Amino acid sequence: MDTLPPTGGIDIASLERLLARIKPLLDAADYALIERLVASLLALTRLVRERGTTIARLRRLVGMSSSEKTADVLGSQPAPDDPRRDGTGPGAPDSSGDTPREAGTGDEEDPEQAPAKPERKPETERSAAEERKGHGRLPVSAYAHACHTPVPHETLRPGDPCPACGRGRLYELADPAHFLRILGQPPLSASCWCCQRLRCCPCGAVFTAQAPAEAQGDKFSDSAVAMLALLRYRAGMPHHRLEQIQKNLDTPLPASTQSDAVIERACDLQPVLDELKRLAAQASLLHGDDTRGPILEFKGKRRAALVEKGELPTPERTGVFTTGSVALLDDGHKVALFETGRQHAGENMADLLDLRSKDLPPPVLMSDALSSNPPKGHAVIECNCLAHARRRLVDELGNHPQECRYLLEQLELVFKVDALCRKHRLSDEQRLRLHQRQSAPIMNQIEAWMRAQFEQKQIEPNSGLGKAFDYMLDRWLKFTLFLRVPGAPLTNNVCERALKAAIRHRNNSLFYRTQRGADVGDMYMSILYTAELNGENVFAYLTALLRHAGAVAERPADWLPWNYRAALAGRTARGDPAQPHVQSAA
Repeated sequence: MDTLPPTGGIDIASLERLLARIKPLLDAADYALIERLVASLLALTRLVRERGTTIARLRRLVGMSSSEKTADVLGSQPAPDDPRRDGTGPGAPDSSGDTPREAGTGDEEDPEQAPAKPERKPETERSAAEERKGHGRLPVSAYAHACHTPVPHETLRPGDPCPACGRGRLYELADPAHFLRILGQPPLSASCWCCQRLRCCPCGAVFTAQAPAEAQGDKFSDSAVAMLALLRYRAGMPHHRLEQIQKNLDTPLPASTQSDAVIERACDLQPVLDELKRLAAQASLLHGDDTRGPILEFKGKRRAALVEKGELPTPERTGVFTTGSVALLDDGHKVALFETGRQHAGENMADLLDLRSKDLPPPVLMSDALSSNPPKGHAVIECNCLAHARRRLVDELGNHPQECRYLLEQLELVFKVDALCRKHRLSDEQRLRLHQRQSAPIMNQIEAWMRAQFEQKQIEPNSGLGKAFDYMLDRWLKFTLFLRVPGAPLTNNVCERALKAAIRHRNNSLFYRTQRGADVGDMYMSILYTAELNGENVFAYLTALLRHAGAVAERPADWLPWNYRAALAGRTARGDPAQPHVQSAA
């Protein structure tokens, strides 16, 4: 087919009616495929209608671009017409003949800032794994919960004479030989205690054996609820998909039953979530961004019914979003929070900052350059993501290869300086000094060069590259905050990675049915991802919170991902029993 029919006359309502008519006629897989095709068409149409859309953005939408790394985008060879050859660009020699030093060349650090590099081991001391990095094998110690079964030698014991030489005695090595096997099992398994019943024939009285302690409690144990939440809100497995898996493994678990179990226990986690929000509000550095977060309650006929009843405030709003916020606490811990609803990132950030102590200075807020991201009514030090600005240059590489290559290579030097700071774990003040010494000259020359392109009329202001330049120059102070404020980041990548959890859930489960379901999902997702950010076993942590719900409600500050093990140890030392969840009469 050489040409495609126009799609401008097709409205969303017509497509929804069409999907409703064909749904009973198709099986679930075929209908899901057609529904995805329609959604892709609508997204493509919306993107094409936006001003400033480039072919590169469309290619990324259909998955034709997999990387934005400088080496992948530019290749290994410099362009023959590199602007640095004429001595006018960033990185060009100055009057002294020196160039800004590239990070990692050996003379970019103060001796007291960077630790000494470890000496290279002699050839005889290096193991095969050290010689061949990236072998992909995991040590036995990585399997912390593996069941270790001691296996003694069949015939020999420590102290026996050596059967090989007959002269020495055998002694046991500290490290045994390990044979690791991975076994399969259902995500959730069932246990049944069959209590004997005795009946008297004349009187009919029935006497039932007492069930053991492990048989007491709700049908879904604390670990079962934790596994359901982990699969749904961290791994992105919808309840109906787990229902099929469990059915095939002869352990049926209906989707509605899973949902009820997870929602019922959400109230036990509210104290920890409130404490995480309180701590996040006091942080000196906050990251924020949002993505789509569909809720059926605010779509179609359901939304129209709410508007008709007057139960939907600000009915002119039609968007529903999931806001991801990551707070970097002063003690080095991280807190991730998710909020799904009709508020933008800035409004959710304002609600979070309402919990901030009034005597604290304004925090640094890293986000992209959308006007909806800064919170209203709260003073913050705005910082914009340099990776977003760089992405606009990547989009224009095909149209302006010389200029974009030039800027991308210079920005790469700045990112290398920041990588060097992370590698040597420099303090915020040391990192600031290193950036001021090495990155500031590069950024100043980049700014001067872009302005010169406009003044010399080398770049058309209304072109894609001109708009990319305007995007950077209009927000230059926010893009270069890392040159003035200690600890200010270059990018919003930590928040972008956090939002992948919400996007994974959206891509698999497609939507939340109600605002209540979205609140429950945000609660589990916030607690699980926060535990993961701080290097904790998320399943063990969530199980502990549910198993000791009473103690968590009394002192939630003692049950955060980085200190809950101390609370567990204290309860064990005192002999305190677990506080299982008690199912309400409702």
